[in-house]
Amino acid sequence: MRNPIMKQPFQTFLNQVGFTALVTASLLSGTVQAADNNDHLKSAVDQQAKLLMNEHNISGMAFGVIIDGKSHFYHYGLADKKAKIPVSENTIFELGSISKTFAATLASYSELNGTLTLEDTADKYIPYLKNSAIGNTKLINLATYSAGGLPLQVPDDVKNNKELLRYYKSWQPVFPVNSKRLYSNASIGLFGYISALSMDTDYTQLMEEKILPSLNMPNTFINVPSDKMADYAFGYNAAGDAIRVNPGMLDAETYGIKSTITDMTHFMAANMGLVPLDKNIQQALDNNRKGYYQASTFTQGLGWEMYPYPTQLDTLLEGNSMDVVLKPQAIKTDNHPTAVLNNVWVNKTGATNGFGGYIAYIPAEKSGIVILANKNYPNADRVKAAYTILESAITH
Repeated sequence: MRNPIMKQPFQTFLNQVGFTALVTASLLSGTVQAADNNDHLKSAVDQQAKLLMNEHNISGMAFGVIIDGKSHFYHYGLADKKAKIPVSENTIFELGSISKTFAATLASYSELNGTLTLEDTADKYIPYLKNSAIGNTKLINLATYSAGGLPLQVPDDVKNNKELLRYYKSWQPVFPVNSKRLYSNASIGLFGYISALSMDTDYTQLMEEKILPSLNMPNTFINVPSDKMADYAFGYNAAGDAIRVNPGMLDAETYGIKSTITDMTHFMAANMGLVPLDKNIQQALDNNRKGYYQASTFTQGLGWEMYPYPTQLDTLLEGNSMDVVLKPQAIKTDNHPTAVLNNVWVNKTGATNGFGGYIAYIPAEKSGIVILANKNYPNADRVKAAYTILESAITH
């Protein structure tokens, strides 16, 4: 007769073996699924990179994609054609107008620290502008391109700060403040300039010594240091000439930041609350997603444009069209400002003469994409590529 006392441990052993096999099978299944998802994403990015590089003769590209909180990186082509240096995670690209999202962050941080409020007028910080149209304009209107029609660029004949302030003092609105949106470096550039003034610090110094370190972006700069110049890509213009951005008035505030795909993907993650940050920096990033009015197909935030999610490609293409960049757009301010928006497609395009970039993210999905290239090519093709990749990955 078998001892019944021995049966229970043996049965328990069999149960444990069965449970372990089940867990192992589940883990293997999950690993296979994750690998399949990664392969699917890589295939989608490869396809779009090849399409863009062939169609627009782009030398080098980098993609950073976040899907459900996890980051993926892809690099293609050359950062420097003459020296045959490949694009890598260390390659530094010019961001162009994506720099405006950093100016917005600095301003939101200033507001949280009590040095300015968005309802203040410009002359509070620049007394020279008292009794002028710009001096009487609120910072929020400068920040959101609704100050009455300031031009896309500061005039070429403005060469220094004295001439810059003289230009602003004499400028007259083209249409009433807060009635139309006209995308403008001169508008948000002054906003960024004043934000730094409110903290009694030079904008570049404040950005490089406070904001960027607080965001944990060690390879992001306004002025690329000498020991990083080997990583700084060359941009290529339509003629194929190797170029880099030239200095200009309010360049740091509006188009002057340079960064890597690693840092920019981290910045995107930070905007979605996916990385640990100082409380005020995180709140500043979040506050940039308050909506101040509707124009075209989007809601205007600080630095960002936001579209209801889910969204359609045509909606994004209209909002990022050259018409919206170059022509005044009627705005609707009813029920604005909004609370911080999360169930939205948040985006910003950026370019210099030799570089083109795009960043888009969906906080509610913990997903987004950064595309950087050392060639300026049409916004529409950047948006199409980003939409194709994200839609495919999120629904896969």
